[in-house]
Amino acid sequence: MDIPLLDMLFSILKIVIFPVLLGVILNRIFSTPIQKNEPYLATLSMIFILTIIAIVVSLNHDNMTSVGVLIMSAVILHNAIGLFSGYTITYLFGYDAKVCRTIAIEVGMQNSGLAVALALKYFSPLSALPGAIFSIWHNLSGALLASYWSRKKSDI
Repeated sequence: MDIPLLDMLFSILKIVIFPVLLGVILNRIFSTPIQKNEPYLATLSMIFILTIIAIVVSLNHDNMTSVGVLIMSAVILHNAIGLFSGYTITYLFGYDAKVCRTIAIEVGMQNSGLAVALALKYFSPLSALPGAIFSIWHNLSGALLASYWSRKKSDI
């Protein structure tokens, strides 16, 4: 399989790095109006992500019955490995429970939006399906785990 590595790297720069830099600059210049509208911006962001997920799922409607269970299983396993390894590795390095939990959530919740964008641009709609499903799953699993940990004692 031919993987256009440099093209993908430039896409990552366009999709992630430049928008983050632009956001930092705009936040520095327009911090007051941005802070006032922050709740709306978060909602707008969610709408965009849900729209992308809906598009990917609709493009794969015919494939969902044949690969849906396999992809969902892989997504859950990938997420569980990320959560477990993020927690375990930081624990083995001697960090406290708060840091271990934070790293676990961060490792378990990868940038599925980037995965979807790259898959759609360089591969096929089917290759974007795991990223779209992961977008939903990691938010559910991360929220459930964070909720569980918030009710649990902080020591390991």
